[in-house]
Amino acid sequence: MSKTLEDAPNEATYITLGFENGIPTFLNGEKIGGVKLIETLNKIGGENAIGIIDLVENRLVGMKSRGVYETPGGTILYYAHKALESLCLDRETMHYKEVISLKFADIVYNGQWYTPLREALSSFVSKTQENVTGEVKLKLYKGNIVTAKISSPYSLYNEEFATFGEDNVYDQNDAEGFINLFGLPITIHSKLKNSIKKESLKKDVI
Repeated sequence: MSKTLEDAPNEATYITLGFENGIPTFLNGEKIGGVKLIETLNKIGGENAIGIIDLVENRLVGMKSRGVYETPGGTILYYAHKALESLCLDRETMHYKEVISLKFADIVYNGQWYTPLREALSSFVSKTQENVTGEVKLKLYKGNIVTAKISSPYSLYNEEFATFGEDNVYDQNDAEGFINLFGLPITIHSKLKNSIKKESLKKDVI
């Protein structure tokens, strides 16, 4: 399905994927169904050597096995969707979604789709996708996927706020409070270790 890196074109291919509530619905400005989208991306991605994976995996029964997989379309969709999420999801939601994604993958891999836990996790994921709407332009070149452009009406990125210099958005000195609070447990732990070490040295001297 996929060409080798050596046989892939010497010129990059650009595509634009459109998402609505986390679901891919457009390719290069044209509405497209799920099956047709995968088939088309498999062809485009395969031509550019995208989606070849050689890995050693852990099987459910306990053994390790080596597998070589080809999934050009899936690789492109995963990359584009994650790129759009980085623009539309807040930090805490995105981080927690990454945590449960490992459990979700285990559930699917182990054939436990029709379980209460899978249904509960799916409800959470569906909630996170309410604002994951927009377009992602990708550059495909010899096995690599590069984000060329992301846009969304629900973008949380604001250039006026994304600054580390002097501005009127927030007081840079506020960081001192976070440093003191986050550093407090480390300070307490360090003092305890030093105290125990001193007591140990006293006993050795005696």
